[in-house]
Amino acid sequence: MNLRILSVLLLLGAILAIPFLFRPAAPAGKTDGETERLVIITPHNETIKYEWEQAFRKHYPKKFGKDIVFDYRAPGGTSDIMRYIADRYQTEFRRYCEEHGLPWNSLTASAFARDQKPSAPAEARTARKAFLNSDISIGIDLMAGGGTFELARNANAGFAVNAGIREKYSELLDPAIIPQSFGGELLYDPAGRYYGLCLSTFGICYNTDRIREMEDKTPPRRWADLAAPRFFNRIVIGDPSKSGSINKCFEVMIQQLMAERNSPERGWRDGLNLIKRIIANAFTVTDSAGKVTRDVAAGAAAAGMAIDTYGLTEREWSGIQFRGKPHFNYVAPEGGTAVSPDPIQLLRGAPNKRAAVELIAFLLSKEGQKLMCFNPGTPGGPVRSTLRRPPIRRDLYAKQYEKFRSDPDYNPYASGSSFTYHPEWTGRYYTLLRILLRTIMLDCQDELRDAWKAIIDAGGPDAVPEAMEYFNRLPFEYKDASAAAQSMRRSETRTAVDIARTKREWRDAMRANYRKAAELARKKGSVK
Repeated sequence: MNLRILSVLLLLGAILAIPFLFRPAAPAGKTDGETERLVIITPHNETIKYEWEQAFRKHYPKKFGKDIVFDYRAPGGTSDIMRYIADRYQTEFRRYCEEHGLPWNSLTASAFARDQKPSAPAEARTARKAFLNSDISIGIDLMAGGGTFELARNANAGFAVNAGIREKYSELLDPAIIPQSFGGELLYDPAGRYYGLCLSTFGICYNTDRIREMEDKTPPRRWADLAAPRFFNRIVIGDPSKSGSINKCFEVMIQQLMAERNSPERGWRDGLNLIKRIIANAFTVTDSAGKVTRDVAAGAAAAGMAIDTYGLTEREWSGIQFRGKPHFNYVAPEGGTAVSPDPIQLLRGAPNKRAAVELIAFLLSKEGQKLMCFNPGTPGGPVRSTLRRPPIRRDLYAKQYEKFRSDPDYNPYASGSSFTYHPEWTGRYYTLLRILLRTIMLDCQDELRDAWKAIIDAGGPDAVPEAMEYFNRLPFEYKDASAAAQSMRRSETRTAVDIARTKREWRDAMRANYRKAAELARKKGSVK
């Protein structure tokens, strides 16, 4: 009996000890018993988060004599994070208004996070001014990752503030080291409300085994290759309504065709119809850009679109798995691709502002940038995992660092130089594009795929021009994009019900078009 009790007590003790066994080790350099906490909201993977924390826990105590621990928050993907931040600031501002005797109603709720014209109602202007003059906190210091469009939205709303890097660490933003812009994209905000840490490009990934099984064994090299009939039911794509990087990739496709056609109007039309074919070729749509490379590497799909970091990492793992002969490949598309920064920003009311600013500066420094792109075990490299994050600092692409970098032959400043992003063409329609791809393609994917399969079976697009005329129809042309974008925004005269009604009209019209295209293609095929 005593033995049994002893065994139970020992088991109970072991269970209680588990949290302590797996608790992070105390940071090195502890001096005064105090530990600061840095709260970061991010869609980044665990590898990036781990290496950031390990490096900064060594750096921070040396400078400030205090330990630092990271508290990562991840309520979902980028879209989920953006909604979470907006909702939290609205909740906190409402509390602020109630405490300071300011009105809170539908007008102030919609006005506080948007710049107001002088002609706007006084109540709206007062709410906006009060918010911008406040130090309202949501208990989070930094947002990291997600893309410049999302972080620029936070900045414009007033959710992000100037971190003061130019004022405090001007040497980090030397134009010879970190240019303010490249290829038409801002690498950091002139007002200091976000800073790019690494560069990202978009490319094509494919499984060499699946390609060899196809009649045409040519690997895809251009975006248009993914839209070819031979890839029907062989593509995997990320959901652009949930992944900012995938939406950006589709925007790049449209801009490339705008440039090639020397016409934004034609490029808009041809680009959206190219995307239709790619989505029609997809046998599945994932909710994460990272799942695309995993599905292709596993052979579930022949090809897909990928961010360079995911593509290069998966190629490395495939090489290890197959002893130097990877079955997965990643290539930059012919015709060039956009270079986009992966940014970080200081949020309004950051509870640990000093540490947050210091982390931004650290990650922009040569020390922090080596962490992004060096191999583990090299001087200044990560502890255990290669991050494969192309540095934003130009000086780390110098020949002297090639032997340390995980991808010594890869330079986004070179690969992206043939493409210039024009924000005035599609930048203001980024959110509209996300809505459009969801409404007229993903929500209609059954009808879209059925029409595309009927067209393929009838001999392809050239064989059925009547069917393609219906397949290629759009809810509106480029000249009407501004009005369409406005129709997707709430206002005093436009409610959520109105927006939903417009989306439904677009969706129903496109479904009818796809069904008509399928009908005409099958009729042509039966005659043939």
